[in-house]
Amino acid sequence: MIAIPGGEFLQGSSRSDSSEDEKPVVRVEVPSFWMGKHEVTWAEYKLFMNLCSVFEKFDDQDIRQVTKENEIDAISAPSKLYDPSFTFQAGEEPNQPAVSMSQFAAKQYTKWLSLLTGDFYRLPTESEWEYACRAGTTSAYNFGNDPAEIDEYAWTEDNADFETHIVGQKRPNGWGLFDMHGNAAEWVLDEYRSDWYATLSERLCTTKETLCWPTKLFPRVLRGGSMYVSPADCRSASRRASDDEELRSYDPNTPKSPWWFASDEAIDIGFRIVRPLEKVSREEQEKYWQADLPSITSDVNRRIDQEGRGERGLVDPQLPQAMADSLQH
Repeated sequence: MIAIPGGEFLQGSSRSDSSEDEKPVVRVEVPSFWMGKHEVTWAEYKLFMNLCSVFEKFDDQDIRQVTKENEIDAISAPSKLYDPSFTFQAGEEPNQPAVSMSQFAAKQYTKWLSLLTGDFYRLPTESEWEYACRAGTTSAYNFGNDPAEIDEYAWTEDNADFETHIVGQKRPNGWGLFDMHGNAAEWVLDEYRSDWYATLSERLCTTKETLCWPTKLFPRVLRGGSMYVSPADCRSASRRASDDEELRSYDPNTPKSPWWFASDEAIDIGFRIVRPLEKVSREEQEKYWQADLPSITSDVNRRIDQEGRGERGLVDPQLPQAMADSLQH
């Protein structure tokens, strides 16, 4: 994790090469926080993926069961991959970005990590992400205005050969964050609204005020360019709207998986995490972690309870020891 100092910045862009959804610029005050130096990798995400098998074994052994009294400490582990060769077609080296997960799955990852470690992790807000990407700059990219220089900093459609690459191979931004302009696109918490910036006050805003909490399944915001994206759309202010129907278009299941996307367009979608310095209540933490729509919860429950795909399980600091004990039986 990299320490991101608090400060003010102008979110969005009024440049001639910017898109309408980046306007008008919004003045935002950002508190200090920690952010992942890299995108979450397969080595890290596969530990989370493995929980499906772990929780299945706990169920077989009738241990660590989820009840109404302890369900606040439960997560839903993603179902086993329907077609691993498809999900990993962009590569699955341990230090490549993990990709193809839904925003809900990424949020459940942050809950798992938080309950395991005792620290509060979550996805960044769109404001936090852009602030960290810019690292104090006001230029189109965090290295300047010339897109010809992007090869030194990012994997884009011009140099990635349509594959993600091992994280941290390019130059970092001024605050030490890698791959902010490319490699994998990154989930943030916000719903995508093309006119969102226009609804914000002209005064100095907080990151809580600029966060567009989702009210519908999609679109949601992806940031950071990717191996599929042209340098022109990898700028610090660039915004990408998810199209979840298209991202799940190859999924043969009904309902579609709430944890995994299944289309070629999804294999460039990953995430990185933040750890705020400010203390928040457990109730507020849950808001950052859980499904934000009843339809997502319904799909998760149906997949687990009726189809046996995916699993629920309790997470706490004792989980690793419980896993080790379970292997001995």
